[in-house]
Amino acid sequence: MAADRSYVDANRAALDRLKGFVEEASDADLEHPMEDGWTVASVLAHAAFWDLRVVACVDAWGPDETGPVPTYYDDAVDWINDAAKPLISALEPRVAARVTVEAAEEADRAVAGLSDELYARNEALGVLVNPDRADHRLEHLDEIEQTLSGKS
Repeated sequence: MAADRSYVDANRAALDRLKGFVEEASDADLEHPMEDGWTVASVLAHAAFWDLRVVACVDAWGPDETGPVPTYYDDAVDWINDAAKPLISALEPRVAARVTVEAAEEADRAVAGLSDELYARNEALGVLVNPDRADHRLEHLDEIEQTLSGKS
């Protein structure tokens, strides 16, 4: 039995609507605040991230569709990085640097504030939220410093 492909037309219509909105939106429209600290632009970027996730997942399956099916719990999260890269790369460099510091500060506050109960629950679930943020930061700082010093 053939798959229902009605989503193709629905996707096309949604894309046309999105293109129309983006073409008509002013800068003020894109900067307009939304709920929970979002803006129109950040909501659009959020949608883009999840669309790119689909692309990365499909690409991971490969042309013969035998590749791994990425999940949220994979040890290798390349699909997340691949999906986010175009959005992250679009940031102005100084903005990316500032946001990285701000995100690190927020993450540190968040994990420092974990109650004992939540920490234990996180551990029992397989550490879905890694409270040790330093390892990841230092790994990338080491890579950056090596690259900048010409040692890579």
